Amino acid sequence: MAMTSDTPFAENEYPIVVDVETAGPNPSSYALLSIGACTLAEPQQTFYIELRPVSMAYKRSAVRISGLSLEKLSEKGTPPRRAMQQFAEWVAEVLPAGAAPLFTAFNAPFDWMFVSDYFHRYLGRNPFGHKALDIKAFYMGQRSVTWAETSLQEIRKHYNYGKPLSHHALQDAVDSAVLFRHILTRSENA
Repeated sequence: MAMTSDTPFAENEYPIVVDVETAGPNPSSYALLSIGACTLAEPQQTFYIELRPVSMAYKRSAVRISGLSLEKLSEKGTPPRRAMQQFAEWVAEVLPAGAAPLFTAFNAPFDWMFVSDYFHRYLGRNPFGHKALDIKAFYMGQRSVTWAETSLQEIRKHYNYGKPLSHHALQDAVDSAVLFRHILTRSENA
């Protein structure tokens, strides 16, 4: 999908779909473990990094879902400052001239709070600024459905897109981009 005048984005808005895996529900108590990102526009460009945990605190359900090991990441993960610098550099590299990145995610409040916290904590700035687009909320507004009808299962059913959630940050970002393209296509044709 090319960002054209048919999409709901201004010429200078450039959606980047992001997904994270974490050790728990909030960045003040738990570590960000991996970041996956991809451009919504084609040709799709991707980014993936696993981070060294800043804490060994974890919720069993969070690490079980992602399959990431805090012990292995402690040895082989990228230090957070370097990881966030690499992410910021990738974002700058994929942006078209004059464009600003638009953080986009399925359930953006969760992913956003970790990414924004880590950017500010380690770089003192967030290249996405202070905005995020939630794919669930976009779908809710487009389809005039209830919040309960914005679950991933419900949206996938609507678009006959049955690919299961992998809980690998890059794959989930790519899959969210595919799903968002379906939603946008419906929006453009409405």
